[in-house]
Amino acid sequence: MDYDKLIDKRNRYQAGKGRIPELTAETFERSFEISYTHNSTAIEGNTLTLIETKLVLEDGIAVGGKELREIYEQVNHQRAYRYVKHCVEAHQPLTEKIVKDIHQMLMENIMPGGIYRNVNVYISGAQHTPPEPQEMYRQVKDFYLDLEWKADDLNPFELAAWTHAEFVRIHPFRDGNGRTSRLLMNYQLMANGFPAIDIAKESRLEYFNALEAYAVKNDLALFTEMIAGLVEQRLDQYLRMIEQAQAQDHEQRWSQNMT
Repeated sequence: MDYDKLIDKRNRYQAGKGRIPELTAETFERSFEISYTHNSTAIEGNTLTLIETKLVLEDGIAVGGKELREIYEQVNHQRAYRYVKHCVEAHQPLTEKIVKDIHQMLMENIMPGGIYRNVNVYISGAQHTPPEPQEMYRQVKDFYLDLEWKADDLNPFELAAWTHAEFVRIHPFRDGNGRTSRLLMNYQLMANGFPAIDIAKESRLEYFNALEAYAVKNDLALFTEMIAGLVEQRLDQYLRMIEQAQAQDHEQRWSQNMT
């Protein structure tokens, strides 16, 4: 992956995104928010479809035949994502308090959130076993300390990949580590001027294999490449909208000059 090319695309996106019509930008972001919430919860087993997610989040319509927990998972995820965007817009660095706040939002009405586990946990189908509680506490503290220097040592895609992969490897909470870590990944991307990304539930095998490569072999390359590819897709979508807006502006100016 040509990371310099992605940095250039990011700069063009940042310089031109103000040209996108407000309604277009709003509906595009709303569509992403629904897709992201659907996929991030579906990866963890939530059974609501994309259209059902839309009904719950955008229209406020209850979906029959679904467990209440599944509804809360989606509503909570939307709220947590908006909180992440707020923190990034306020230029707040990623801290332990923010991470715990995110988890608490994700777990509202489901279980107590923002509290580290005090029991062993196991991940079905994975070669990696998360550390025992005492060791987990040490590793999660190191995680927050490492955030400070990793930001200077890694490129933005490696930083987002490491933040997600390391946090979910430690698995500090009883539940909700995957959703939390995907929000932390997007926190890092948005803090570096990139749009948030959505990992489709259909890509879960590739996604889990990339995380496993890091947890077992300390190999971050697969996950970094996956993230960079998804970032480029999102940037290209925005750049097309910017080009369309520029073409419309040019056409309007030409029409005005002709009259």
